[in-house]
Amino acid sequence: MAKLSQEQLQEIFTALKKEMKPYEKGHIKACADTAGKYDLWSQKPGMVILGKPRPALGFVTIALQSTYVGFYYMPIYCNYEAMSGKLSPDLLKLLKGKACFHIKTADKELMKQVGVAMKVGYEGYKKNGWA
Repeated sequence: MAKLSQEQLQEIFTALKKEMKPYEKGHIKACADTAGKYDLWSQKPGMVILGKPRPALGFVTIALQSTYVGFYYMPIYCNYEAMSGKLSPDLLKLLKGKACFHIKTADKELMKQVGVAMKVGYEGYKKNGWA
């Protein structure tokens, strides 16, 4: 695969942001919203995670990289077994590390899978009292 142009990377970034934007609500807030980074965090007052009070908890971040757009999906980091069973195998193939997906296309089917991941992740955060 040829190296992606800045225009292609920006197209992917925009498509991912479109899937994320509806979840910027309630206690989920954008902590960064720039041309190269969009970052959603739960900022619910009084959150206690693993017995420790937390002022914020990462939810999802996208960041332009030189050869892909990083889709940092914290719900899978919080509970890999449960989350990986709810995500498509095609999306899981793009997982590099614990929570970073390397997205290299704005393909409609892939964006649909990202949309499902967003919904499932948000429902999990809501169930845990984090959203």
